Amino acid sequence: MALPEILKNRGFTFYWGGVILSEIGTRGTIAAILFHVYALTGSFVHTGLVGAAQAVAILVLSPLGGVYADRLDRKRLLQATQFVAMLVALALTIATVAGVVTIWAIYAAVLLTTAAATFDAPVRQAIIPAMVPREQLPQAFALINPSRELAVLVGPGLGGVLIAIGGPQLMYGFDALSYLAMVLALFYIKVPHLPGAPKHESIFRQIREGASYIRRRGVIWMLMSLDLSATIFSAYRVLLPAIATDVLHVGGVGYGVLAAAPSAGALLASYTIFRLVTRSRKLGRILLATTMLYGGAAILLAHAGLFWVALPACLLLGALDAVTTTIRHAAVQLETPDAVRGRVTSLYQMASRGGPAVGDAVMGKLAAMVGPAVALTLGGILTAVYAAAFLPRANAVREYAGAKATAH
Repeated sequence: MALPEILKNRGFTFYWGGVILSEIGTRGTIAAILFHVYALTGSFVHTGLVGAAQAVAILVLSPLGGVYADRLDRKRLLQATQFVAMLVALALTIATVAGVVTIWAIYAAVLLTTAAATFDAPVRQAIIPAMVPREQLPQAFALINPSRELAVLVGPGLGGVLIAIGGPQLMYGFDALSYLAMVLALFYIKVPHLPGAPKHESIFRQIREGASYIRRRGVIWMLMSLDLSATIFSAYRVLLPAIATDVLHVGGVGYGVLAAAPSAGALLASYTIFRLVTRSRKLGRILLATTMLYGGAAILLAHAGLFWVALPACLLLGALDAVTTTIRHAAVQLETPDAVRGRVTSLYQMASRGGPAVGDAVMGKLAAMVGPAVALTLGGILTAVYAAAFLPRANAVREYAGAKATAH
């Protein structure tokens, strides 16, 4: 069987491999850091501050990362962010091996690594249209997005194994090597330097330009709203511990299986998603249908009285999320000109990465008031109804056709 055209692109293949390795290192290191912090302090409060450090860096620096993704050479910027993250991981490794690491040093490492990632994240997506032809963009994202799910499955497990063998420093060392691999891979990738935002304009003006472009391009802000409707109203992950222990009575092992199932579902659906985005010209309708089904799967999970019903529901949630994420991310890149691509991507990712955090808070509060089953049922209904509202009349999302859309 012949390779897909996208995999014949040597530059993209190198890049994809680097992304997978880097993501596995990042996910494994976060798991190791949580373990390390709790081992040092025995405090859930201190463990929670790891997430707080990440949130601060993301919300404060994401718009700035988008500006510099448009101002600077994207390949060099990506190499620089990976190199900084590698140095941080290496310093954390050395400090841990030497026995001089402190809780505040770990927080600083998390803050610096996440700060680098806020510049890294918009570049990672904005650089892809320069590496592959426009018609292959959906295929590229159909391969890139499951890499995150693979990392979610493999990274924490790898971290646990390395901690058991020699402590968290082994995971930190592996993370440093994974960043180095990405830096080296980028040397073999040819990325044309495209004209970006003028460097003499103020940063705040350029951020406003990115926000203004999103406001004018209806399809992008509509996609953002669909993303938020699912991640806020159907935020099921925060309810999984209660569902596993209080409803299904499967304990920690069962919870671990349910928590891993969405990523497994996304990986199992990868081949179907790849064929779908390559061949279909009704991607907008598919996006709306799968978002509605996502809400339905959340309702199924809410009322699953048996583990063997909850497990398929979680697999389905992961598969449907992979479909919608692939279509949305490719659409944002296709609908955005290169001059503002970094800023639009960073602002979009504030919604896609911030939505789950807001959703956890909203669903947690609602579940405390009415119970997890009712909360997730209401959320699933809202997600499905909001997506269904796009179907009756013609609009930019419903009519979205993919790579054949008019270039802007």
